[in-house]
Amino acid sequence: MSPPHRIARERHDGVMVIAFDRPEVRNAFDRAMYFAVTEALEDALDDDEVRAVILCGRGPSFCAGQDLKEMAAIATGADDSVGEPGFQGLLDVLGRFDKPLLAAVHGAGMGLGFSILGHVDLVLVDTTARLQVPFAQMGVPPEAASSVLLPARMGWQRAAEVLLTSRWILADEAVASGVALRVCAEGTALDEALALATTIAAHPGGATRTIKRLLLAGRGDAVAEARAREEASFAALFADPDANPGAGLTAALES
Repeated sequence: MSPPHRIARERHDGVMVIAFDRPEVRNAFDRAMYFAVTEALEDALDDDEVRAVILCGRGPSFCAGQDLKEMAAIATGADDSVGEPGFQGLLDVLGRFDKPLLAAVHGAGMGLGFSILGHVDLVLVDTTARLQVPFAQMGVPPEAASSVLLPARMGWQRAAEVLLTSRWILADEAVASGVALRVCAEGTALDEALALATTIAAHPGGATRTIKRLLLAGRGDAVAEARAREEASFAALFADPDANPGAGLTAALES
């Protein structure tokens, strides 16, 4: 069973909704949440009645990325579980997720809350959405193959700007840059995503899975190679005694 207070699942006519459910920390991912979301995605793959999946967040935000308290503890040596596979397991299932995957985004999507959208087929944002990849600001490398997926979505210059400046982009810019499909009225992104997913789920599951597999095949090697480069860069940062990666994370916690 999934740990409590991490995610919620709902079923709607062939659609599984996976809601990030840690609103007290803006749905930041800790270890338990990585495993809970991964388990839910695996279950969706194994369930023939599920033909599309939607990711969303409960509370005022979509997702604040990785749990910075947990990351800072690892970076400063207070937690020695840097090799813990929850994050990698989530990326593994996203990389082979051969069913249509949608996201309904409202409020803040930071770090992984932005980079995860590169693995999503159709992203709907409401007017409150704002997205940021704060890796440069925090002093850490990109993650989740975002060094490849963001340029593929946004174009080189727009991706370089958001990665190098750590600035926020709002809903209209997310659509204009290719990160999202369309902007919805405040509070309606999930309803519109459900309508879109229900349309997709009404088609033969074999056909939609084949289409998704073909889409994934075109970028699979590039994503795997980007992950390997990013993970090596992150490992090198932690291996450098002069880098002090905990400083950027602690500063981010205090900001």
